[in-house]
Amino acid sequence: MADEPATWATWTTKNVWAGPGGVRTVEGAQLNGDLSVHTTWTGTEAILTVQYTDAQDWFTLQGSPIEVGDEQAARSWHQHAVEAVRGGNGGALT
Repeated sequence: MADEPATWATWTTKNVWAGPGGVRTVEGAQLNGDLSVHTTWTGTEAILTVQYTDAQDWFTLQGSPIEVGDEQAARSWHQHAVEAVRGGNGGALT
């Protein structure tokens, strides 16, 4: 129904240039350069991932997933992840 709150959402921001030191991933990779940031909110958590822009493989940002109970908070975490990537120094989600 239209009045029911969303139970999932996604956001992608492309062409985010990683600052010096790039970002660390759960998989152990350290990514630098032109990245895309993607967030999937499942209704209970935000899963934040990165990839080299237009590549196929996605990597989970260090610190993800994050418990998030509402869509607005998940969107805020997406923006926080974009800024963390731009800041470099490992791009930690804190």
